Amino acid sequence: MQVRIGVRNVPRELVVDTAQSADDVQHALADALAAERGVFVLQDRRAGRIVIPAAQVGYLEITEDEQRNVGFGTQYT
Repeated sequence: MQVRIGVRNVPRELVVDTAQSADDVQHALADALAAERGVFVLQDRRAGRIVIPAAQVGYLEITEDEQRNVGFGTQYT
């Protein structure tokens, strides 16, 4: 799944490709926001880690992976 993160005072958003579920991402942010000086951590698919102070997160946009259909079409003339 793809997660877009808007960080306050940063003009570009961060785009993270993660294997975590949408619920896991949402709960991780909620837990980080609940903690004093909480840190939001996401694991990307390449075994990397994104770490952001939770108070600086402006928004999250979570997009499920789309399954692409691959097939062969017949063209009628």
